[in-house]
Amino acid sequence: MTPARTEPDLSFLLNHTGHVLRTQMAEALAEIGLTARMHCVLVHALEQERTQIQLAEIGDMDKTTMVVTVDALEKAGLAERRPSSTDRRARIIAVTEKGAQVARQSQEIADGVHRAALASLPDDEREVLIRAMNRLVNGHLATPAETPQGIRRARQRAK
Repeated sequence: MTPARTEPDLSFLLNHTGHVLRTQMAEALAEIGLTARMHCVLVHALEQERTQIQLAEIGDMDKTTMVVTVDALEKAGLAERRPSSTDRRARIIAVTEKGAQVARQSQEIADGVHRAALASLPDDEREVLIRAMNRLVNGHLATPAETPQGIRRARQRAK
């Protein structure tokens, strides 16, 4: 016998919408040869001088994923590893001029994906959704729970 649900399945709602939004973003950014991770690194590296470790933390990437992402950006001529101006032992990710142009283009694409998702809601619901999500992100759901075993992320299905 299935237990009666007493609350909406928030886990499903957030997971499903997040997954679909990620796939839409991936498809849109692929048109200019970027991944969402590459976009994230470019945009945040342009904001200020940041190390690979700092950028990995912002983008919620493990060390290996970050290295692969920066390698791809370097190969494409969009970014390069350089010594930090404040700590010669640290290496920062510097965005090239070409990378800055691509970052502007990728930000327009990301904004468009977000705009399209929000446009599917009436105006008053958009504002409520954004306010509610910000409250969750900055409040009750700001910090992941500590678990004895790490929670695995959903794998992306290959097309």
